[in-house]
Amino acid sequence: MVTKVILAAILLISMGIPYIGYRIGKKKEGCTKVSLALGLLLFFGTVVAADMMIFSGNIYAASEVSGAAANTEGWRYLAAALSTGLSCIGAGFAVASAASAAIGALSEDSSIMGKALIFVALAESIALYGLLISFSILG
Repeated sequence: MVTKVILAAILLISMGIPYIGYRIGKKKEGCTKVSLALGLLLFFGTVVAADMMIFSGNIYAASEVSGAAANTEGWRYLAAALSTGLSCIGAGFAVASAASAAIGALSEDSSIMGKALIFVALAESIALYGLLISFSILG
């Protein structure tokens, strides 16, 4: 309980110090960048310290599970996460370029709306393929 109170106080202080620095130096040039950098440094430093405080302790592993089986399960989850994550990133890039081109084409000629939507939907289907692959990996 005391650890949670201390972590909450540190977190509030790490958010308050940059705000106070921003308010004091609001009239100076470049103070916003310094306040933002200080806020990010203090916040993520607090998160790392909280993780070290909360997760410090003994770790007990199940004795029945062999090392090879646990290792294989971890690789499956990693492969599923990578297939979903990377396909979503690729779909984001594809949709960004296809949608901007579709909007530009629609501003020229509004009769090509269906074709433009098909290209955007094809780009979005990349994310769905990655999700299906991750389901097949886990299933």
